[in-house]
Amino acid sequence: MTQQLPQTPATDTEAGTGTATCAEPVLTGVRNFRDVGGLRAADGRRVRPGKLFRSGHLAHTTDEDAAFLATLGLHTIFDFRNADDIRMEGPDVDLPGVQNSNMPLSDPAHGADFWHTVRDGDLDALRDALGDGKGAERMTTAYRQLILDRTAQHSRMLELLAEEPAVPALLHCAAGKDRAGTSMAIILLALGVDRAEIEADYLESNAAHRRYKVQRGDGATGSAIDPEIMKLLSPLFEARLEYLTAAFDTIDEHWGSVDRYLSEGLGCTEERRARLRELLLTDA
Repeated sequence: MTQQLPQTPATDTEAGTGTATCAEPVLTGVRNFRDVGGLRAADGRRVRPGKLFRSGHLAHTTDEDAAFLATLGLHTIFDFRNADDIRMEGPDVDLPGVQNSNMPLSDPAHGADFWHTVRDGDLDALRDALGDGKGAERMTTAYRQLILDRTAQHSRMLELLAEEPAVPALLHCAAGKDRAGTSMAIILLALGVDRAEIEADYLESNAAHRRYKVQRGDGATGSAIDPEIMKLLSPLFEARLEYLTAAFDTIDEHWGSVDRYLSEGLGCTEERRARLRELLLTDA
C-alpha cells in the first residue's frame, strides 16, 4: 500500500460550494480536514457547524494540530482504517476526553498483492493492473462494496451518532476520501441533504492542499515519480464523481430508495433519523 505524507499547510480559504464560509485551519500533519457544517438539507435547514468533521488519519498529528483539534470539543472519532493501515501509518493521536471508535471498512487481506504492485511495482506491472480503465473500475467496485458489504458498520455508526454525547464527531480513514467520504455521504443522506450538496463536499478532497500525497516504495514522491506512473495511479487517489455515483446507484438498485436503504439496509428508524436531524441540523 502507498505511504501517505502529511498535508502541506494551506493558506486560509473559504470552504467550497454548499459549506459554511469560514477560514480553514492550517494543519500540518492532518490532511483533508474540514467541517461539513453549512450543507443544505432538502427541508431548507443546514448541517450545524461544529458538529461533523472529516479528515485523513490522525497518526501524524503535530502538537499544534492536536491543540486545534482539542478546541472542537470532539466526543467521538470514527477511524475506518483496517489493521494494515494502522500498522503502516500508526495509531491516531490520543485526544483527551475523546472516544476513539475503530470501525474497519475494508479487509486487510483484500487486494494485498494489488497494493504491493501499486507501491513497488514496475511500470509494466502497473500498466497491467491499472491500465485500460482498470484503476477506475476497481475504485467503482470498491464504492459499491462499501454500500453492499458494510451495512452493519454503517448501521452502528448512525446508531452511535444518535446517542448522547456522540457529537461533535470526526470521521476519517487514511486519506479521508473514500471510506470516510462514503460514510459521511450516508450520514448526510440520513439528514436529508441534497445529493448535489453531498457531491460538492466529496469533490473538495481534490483541492491541491488536500490531495493524497503518493510515496513509492523507493521513496520517490511528487515530481520524482515517472509521469506515466502518476497517470496510472491517479484513479486511485482522486475523488471522482463517478465513484460516489456508483455508491448512490447501488442504493437505488438494491433498495429502490434512500428511505428503504436507511430503514431496511441500515435499520435506521424514522425516530433515529429525527434524532439525528435534531442533533445535526439547524434552522440558522
